[in-house]
Amino acid sequence: MAGARAVPRALSGSGPDRFLWALDKMAVGMEWLQRNSRRNRRPVAPVDRDIRLEVAEVRAEADEVISLRLVGDGLLPAWQPGAHLDLVLPSGRTRQYSLCGEPGDRRSYRIAVRRIADGAGGSREVHDVLRPGSRITARGPRNAFPFITAEKYLFIAGGIGITPILPMVRTAAARGADWRLVHTGRSRESMPFLDELAELDPARVWIRPDTEFGVPASGAELLEHAPPGAAVYCCGPIPMITGVRVDLPGSAADSLHWERFSAPPINDGRPFTVELARTGRTVRVPADRSALEAITEVLPQVPYSCRQGFCGTCHVRVIDGDVDHRARAAEDHMAICVSRGTDHVVLDL
Repeated sequence: MAGARAVPRALSGSGPDRFLWALDKMAVGMEWLQRNSRRNRRPVAPVDRDIRLEVAEVRAEADEVISLRLVGDGLLPAWQPGAHLDLVLPSGRTRQYSLCGEPGDRRSYRIAVRRIADGAGGSREVHDVLRPGSRITARGPRNAFPFITAEKYLFIAGGIGITPILPMVRTAAARGADWRLVHTGRSRESMPFLDELAELDPARVWIRPDTEFGVPASGAELLEHAPPGAAVYCCGPIPMITGVRVDLPGSAADSLHWERFSAPPINDGRPFTVELARTGRTVRVPADRSALEAITEVLPQVPYSCRQGFCGTCHVRVIDGDVDHRARAAEDHMAICVSRGTDHVVLDL
C-alpha cells in the first residue's frame, strides 16, 4: 500500500521476544484497521431505490452456507464487482450481502449467506424463512469495495469472504490480467463455491483449508503468491486482513484493497445511554458494544448496512446530547454503528 510505514521483518529465534513482537505487530494492524475504517474510504453513494425481488432458487454451497438467486419483474439495475445489496428481511431487519453472481446477468442477482448461530438473527432468518417464492425488498446495488483496473492481481478470500472476490476473479480472467487467488477456510466442507473455482485455471488458484495446511502463520504466507506490482484484494476475518496489511510492505504487491464482514473493534469505548424518543425506552450501551448492537436488541428493524461508518444507512437524527463522531455524518445525525455518545443521547427512534 502506497505510503505504508515500514514494518520490521520477523525476528529470528523464538521465545518471549518473538511472542512480544508478534503481539506488537497485531496491535499495529488493529490500530490501522480501526483508524482506516473511518478514514480514507470513498463514501458510498446513497441509493434510495427499492427493488422488489423474489427468491427463485436456494442452494447449499457449503456447511451452513446457502446461495439465493433473486429475480425481479424485468431487467435489474447493473452492478460491478465488489457491489452489495441491502436486503430487507421479512422481520424488518436490513442486512448487507455481496453480489457474487455474474455482473453481466441483468435478469437475476445472487448472494450467499453463512448461518451465524450466535449472531443478531439476520443470517438465521435468511436460512430458516426464505424459500423459493419468498418476496423481499432490496436496496442498491451499492459499491464500497470498488474493483480497479490493473495488470496484476492477488485475491485473498477467507471463508464467506469469497463472495465479493469471485466476480472480481472472473472479471480479471476475462480481461486477460495476470491474477492469483488464495482461498482460505476452516475446511473444504466450509468453503463455498469450490465447484466454481475448480473451473478456473488451477495453476492460479490455491485452495487452502486449515485442516490441510494449518492456520496461516502470517500475512506473508498468503502474499507469497502475489505477482510483482499486484493489486491485492482481500476479504475475510479481521486477523487475516491485519496480517496481510502488516506484511504487505515486504511483499511483491503494490497496493491493498480490503473489505470485512464485521464491525470494527471498539478499543477506547466508554459506556453511555441512548434514549429512543419515539418509543420512550432507554438503552444502555456498554463500553465494548456499539449503539447499533444495543438498539437492535429492542428495535431489530433499525436499518443498517456496512457497520463500519461509511455507508450512511444507520444515520439517525440526534435530538439531544453530545456525540463523539467516528464517521462522517450531518452535524445533527449520528452513525450509530461506530459513533458514541459522551454520556446520554436522545435519538429520533
